[in-house]
Amino acid sequence: MIDLVVDLIRQSEINLEKNMYFYIEPEVSGGFGDNSVIDSSVHPPIVLKLHYQFDGWLGDDFLESFPCYIVSEPLAEEIKSAGLVGYTFDDVEVSKSEQFEELYPGKNLPKFYWLKVTGVSRRDDFGISEDYRLVVSNEALKVLKKGKLTEADIEAC
Repeated sequence: MIDLVVDLIRQSEINLEKNMYFYIEPEVSGGFGDNSVIDSSVHPPIVLKLHYQFDGWLGDDFLESFPCYIVSEPLAEEIKSAGLVGYTFDDVEVSKSEQFEELYPGKNLPKFYWLKVTGVSRRDDFGISEDYRLVVSNEALKVLKKGKLTEADIEAC
């Protein structure tokens, strides 16, 4: 009987963990470059082409410039292989500002991809909340943590 109770508790902990969601605010290392195409007549703005210009970078693999997110190529591969849902990948143009060049002379940047959030908040692995914050599932957070994610603010929903 005790074994049955222990098994039921473990199962409910597993189910609770699977149903957990988190707000995540990734590192902001720059912003929209000159080649971005944006419709700013609506909120949030609609980005048709993303050019992310780095002004600095503390090294995280998951970055943002509202309302867009980019991930390094190694982290994009982790996300793809994990079978997560609620996103697509697209190309992003990446450049370095003069400020970046002064702060990090000769520093190379990895290849990045634009992570477009297409999912429903608290249902899919990636979604946008009503207040426009990124929401990720516990499974997605585990995958994101396979990359460097030290500068992101993360809190339970």
